This record gives sequence, C-alpha cells and structure tokens, in this order.
Amino acid sequence: MNEKFRASGMMNPMFPDEITFGEKGVTFKVRKALNSTDNFVFYNDISGVEIDSGVFFSTIRVIPRMRAEIIMKNFTKGDARKVKDLLLEKVQG
Repeated sequence: MNEKFRASGMMNPMFPDEITFGEKGVTFKVRKALNSTDNFVFYNDISGVEIDSGVFFSTIRVIPRMRAEIIMKNFTKGDARKVKDLLLEKVQG
C-alpha cells in the first residue's frame, strides 16, 4: 500500500506538505521555500494523531514516541480524517 496525500495548493501552491504511507511506516515531507524535511516514522512508533480543523483546512499533528511532534498543515478536512484513520488502523494492526 503506497497511498499519498498532499496538502492543498491554495495556501502554498509551490511547496505543499506530503504524507506517504508505505508498508512499514509513513513519510512526512514538510516543505518550505528554501528547504524541506523528510521524517520517516514506523507505524509502531506513533503514539497519537490529532487534527486541528479550521474553516476550510486542517492541521495534522502526529506524535511519535521519543521524538518531537510532526505538524502538517493545510490538508482538506476529508484528507485529514483519512490520514488519521489510516494511521490509527496501522498503529493498532
């Protein structure tokens, strides 16, 4: 399963954040104008997932064990819910 989610291009059309699900873990790509950060986290290292919903877009907060939280911004509410459901399914499975 290699499912990929990309943040909305309305808020940041050149550098949208990305979440890619793999077999053993998930990659979070946080993009900025001059750099980007790739964080790979094994599913069993994720201790929690939170969604902060705004009027149009949501922020996804992933809380890995023994690491700083990963914040992904500007996802649609539907995509944010799918990401959370998939992560929790993988963590519990």
